[in-house]
Amino acid sequence: QVQLVESGGGLVQAGGSLRLSCSASGSFSSINVMGWYRQAPGTTQRELVAHITSRGSTNYADSVKGRFTISRDNAKNTVLLEMNSLRPEDTAVYYCKALVMRDLLQYQYWGQGTQVTVSS
Repeated sequence: QVQLVESGGGLVQAGGSLRLSCSASGSFSSINVMGWYRQAPGTTQRELVAHITSRGSTNYADSVKGRFTISRDNAKNTVLLEMNSLRPEDTAVYYCKALVMRDLLQYQYWGQGTQVTVSS
């Protein structure tokens, strides 16, 4: 099994910044992709915020480009999400996701989620 532990959520005013962190531990040989998704209040879908591959290739949702930066420490199995110029519409539960390799197969795991609230 794999555990993803998230931290860094909270309440911030519009225009402010937060940094989310997610650390992976457990049984895996490598992590292919780590990323962040979010689920806004009153919705049932999780949308991609950003993800990063083991080689450092990144992908961002259009709504966060230029404001959010994802980075990764492969040695520590950790992914960070720096969020700047936050807007009320960024309010959501943010989930970490990892695609890991174990016994030549890829598995998907999710963190428990961390709340981000941006006040206007």
